[in-house]
Amino acid sequence: MGDRPVELAHALDTLHAQEGVDLDVVLVGNGWEPKGLPEWVRTVHLAKNVGIPEGRNIGAREAGGELIYFYDDDASLPARDVLARLADVILDDPSVAVAQPRGEDPTGKPAPRRWVPRFRVEGGGRPGEATWFWEAVFMVRREAFQQVGGWPGHFFYGHEGIDLAWRLLDAGWHIRYVPSVVVHHPATSPARHEVFYRMNARNRVWVARRNLPAPLIPVYLGVWTGITLARVHDRDALRIWFRGLREGVSSDAGDRHPMSWHTVARLTRAGRPPVV
Repeated sequence: MGDRPVELAHALDTLHAQEGVDLDVVLVGNGWEPKGLPEWVRTVHLAKNVGIPEGRNIGAREAGGELIYFYDDDASLPARDVLARLADVILDDPSVAVAQPRGEDPTGKPAPRRWVPRFRVEGGGRPGEATWFWEAVFMVRREAFQQVGGWPGHFFYGHEGIDLAWRLLDAGWHIRYVPSVVVHHPATSPARHEVFYRMNARNRVWVARRNLPAPLIPVYLGVWTGITLARVHDRDALRIWFRGLREGVSSDAGDRHPMSWHTVARLTRAGRPPVV
């Protein structure tokens, strides 16, 4: 959104320093016109902020390459082989769609749990097969991304990664978590965003309505309502959250493609049944 020029410059410097890969860099100005950037950066100017997932969709359509690396403007790459190592994970196995590195705060703050696609996050979490990924910094095979239709652009903010991960898994692809590859990103609370509680709830409903077999939808939403009540103690925040929940029920969630029961079983065997 053009409001982090110092961080963006560092992100681009560490991106340009990557070795072992050919880069086609596209920066999407989401509600701002990018100017004064290096000549090797192509830009897209969106007069209106279309939200995070749709901005990513536009960037993916503009960029070339067999692999797509989505990259927040306040992230950075602490080593020169980050992208090459992630690319190797995907290209070495034709069934792998996504490779996610481990996130670390460059100042030493503890990494948020949401960065680690594991229930147990000690030591950065174990490597291997995962059932979701952190959207801020990950690599995806273009073929897989396009097969499942890319990001749900209408989500604007929140849970778009769960939606994409479930569609990839239901299409037979695999997700790999690679904690030996590290990226830097500031550890911040998503609740700092004004729209967080509303879209957290609305999009949670949309994820369920779009992707789950009908019997699991009320179970999933019931579990997450309980988790939210246990976690959030601010009454104003809870009121906003429940308004978002009602909005998710009453509004258009987009195309519905419920996952197969085989995928439900696969997620359950991997330790992440699609009800939590």
